[in-house]
Formats: sequence, structure tokens, C-alpha cells
Amino acid sequence: MKVVPKKQLGQHFLIDENLLGVIERLAKLEREDVVLEVGPGLGILTAHLADRVARVHAVELDRSLEPGLLDRLGMRANVELHFGDALKLDLAVLDPPPTKLVANLPYNIATPLVVESLDGLPSVGLWCVMVQREVADRLFASPRTKAYGAVSVLVQLATERTGFHPVTRTVFRPRPNVDSALVAFRRRGRLAGDYGRLKRVVEAAFAHRRKTVPNSVELAGLASRADAAAALAAIGRASATRAEELDPAEFVTFARELA
Repeated sequence: MKVVPKKQLGQHFLIDENLLGVIERLAKLEREDVVLEVGPGLGILTAHLADRVARVHAVELDRSLEPGLLDRLGMRANVELHFGDALKLDLAVLDPPPTKLVANLPYNIATPLVVESLDGLPSVGLWCVMVQREVADRLFASPRTKAYGAVSVLVQLATERTGFHPVTRTVFRPRPNVDSALVAFRRRGRLAGDYGRLKRVVEAAFAHRRKTVPNSVELAGLASRADAAAALAAIGRASATRAEELDPAEFVTFARELA
């Protein structure tokens, strides 16, 4: 059965099995692992995972891929297919809960899925994801760089990078117009305080990158310019500070002062 990738779903299927060993190494797969895979596509990675871990939860939006997935996965009883939108499904109720997220993530959901999983999937201790190179660079970008943004802050507060591997375009079908990369990172611990509030503050600060933090926060409707300026002053920063100048730890104290 020929499968035609759907551009609107950001589908770029992994077809090169030589990359599976790299994924296995970066994901530090162990027999007792429970893996969440989002976007199994043709099931190449799914089968590889299933042969090495205790359980695989594979979440796929495209129901037309089901026959091909079932054919490739054969009689592997440790794979559970879940059909639906990974951003809308309650992945926290998966049983047993996933300990690792290992996936060739669809381009159009990669960033929000990673961000939401930081707090929404507390059982996950390690991520190994294939994403666009631009996204991979953004996850662990340094302050005062163009790539540094809200996702950088949130990911770095919760995790530390443990691996990185550039990926050529030839390993996918269809071949994408951008480069990709595998990036692995592990959880450092639960974030203290109200993560939802922190996330809103960080996203509001970066919502208007060219404006100062007080102006951006006010435009996002989160707080007044005066209150944001006072919160910046409390952490030793001028009111003219822009979001990309604050390091992740400063955002935690800024959000606390703003509250």
C-alpha cells in the first residue's frame, strides 16, 4: 500500500534505518523504558523502539496510516496505537505513563508539544526528538541571540541538553526544504511554583520582541507597564530591558515579583 505524505500535517517520514542507532544511543534506551512516540508515520522507529523497550505509546493523527503501521508492527504486543491530535489528547493518562519521549516530530507541532510536555508529562525524564534544525537550535539558545526565545527559557529551566546530532534531508520522504537535527535532553527536576503563570509571563515578554519587557507584557494583557517595570527593578534590571536580555533564572524571579 503506497502512502502519500500529507503536507498539511507536516509529514516527512523517516525512511533511513541507519539513523535508528543514533536515536537509540541519544535516547539511552533501556528494557524497562515506556516510550511515547508522536507521529510514528510508517512505523520504522516504532518497530525499533518496540524491540528494545517495555512499552511504546504511539500517537498518530492520520488514521489512513493505520493499515501500514499494523502491517509493519506485526504481532508486537507492547505497542499501543493512539489515534488523535497529540496536542489535544490527554497524554498524562497513558498507562503505563511514559518515561521517555522519542519521536520524529511533525514539523507543525514540534515546539508546542515539547513545551507542553515539560509540565504536562511529569513522568517523562528524557526527550530525544527529531525537529527542524532551527527549532533544535532554539531549544538551547543563549540569551542575547536571535534564536533565544520563550521556548528556550522554558526548556532550559526544566532540562539540560545531553546530545545533538545533525540530520541530512535525505533520510526523509518527501525530502524537506530545511535541515533537521536530533536533540536529546533530560529533566533536571520539577519547576517550583506556578508553571502555568511562569509560562504566560515568559510568552508575554517575548510576544513583541522589539519592545521592552514592560511594553510587551502590557500589550499581551498580562500586567500594566508600571507593574512590569517595578518587577524588573526588583531584580536589578532597567525598564528598557528586552526579553532576550533576561536569562532563564531571571525570568523565574521576574515572574515571582510580577505576581
